[in-house]
Amino acid sequence: MAPDLKPSLVVAAAVALLATGCGTGTRDAGDGGTTGDAADGSITVFAAASLKESFTELAAAFEQAHPGSEVSLNFAGSSDLVTQITEGAPADVFASADAETMAELVEAGLLAGEPVDVATNTLQLVVPPDNPAGISSLADAARPGVKTVICAVQVPCGAAAAMIEQSAGVDLTPASEESSVADVLGKVTSGEADAGLVYVTDVRAAGDAVRGIPVPEAADAVNTYPVAVLADRPEGATSRAFVEFVAGADGQAVLRTAGFGAP
Repeated sequence: MAPDLKPSLVVAAAVALLATGCGTGTRDAGDGGTTGDAADGSITVFAAASLKESFTELAAAFEQAHPGSEVSLNFAGSSDLVTQITEGAPADVFASADAETMAELVEAGLLAGEPVDVATNTLQLVVPPDNPAGISSLADAARPGVKTVICAVQVPCGAAAAMIEQSAGVDLTPASEESSVADVLGKVTSGEADAGLVYVTDVRAAGDAVRGIPVPEAADAVNTYPVAVLADRPEGATSRAFVEFVAGADGQAVLRTAGFGAP
């Protein structure tokens, strides 16, 4: 005859059994992540060069908020990053400087879900602190003899620069066309260029190393920054948590402080 069990012991046994079942996070290769809410994996985030300062800060904050997680960062021009991803680079999350570049990954079927817009940005003229060429407008940057540097048109900052030129009725003759906004800024800070078109966030991050000059027509070429999780990657839960973190209150506060606009 089986012994009688007290009701309290039966309940305790049931709770223990449920805890054991719920506490084990199993991997599901089908959705590329854990079946639970664990965000303690290692992920690699590919992000536009203009996000370097902000995402470096956000990665550290995310790791602190999610013990056990690790975020590796790779920054470059958005179009270069898309090329790397389509050629098989192991990216878990991609943050683009415009929706058009992100659309290439959407069309290729390489995303695990819909991109999330997290910020906006606009271009500004940047010159050395002493402004030796005496530039005060986009027309000045187009003067003969002035060394102006912009992004290549296939890069989001270059596409925005082309829109600004058209809106202002100004035809720039660049001394060079760079693959990322960071390279444009580097040309100006090194003294290789008299002026460049970079994002307002880059001007702010450079501090006293440059001087920013607003361009009214930049309002006609606002870039929206989407972030998305890549498909068929092993740490889907951590990747999704990172995107949510960037889009959440903490992430948005960091982006606003850096000068990015609301999405």
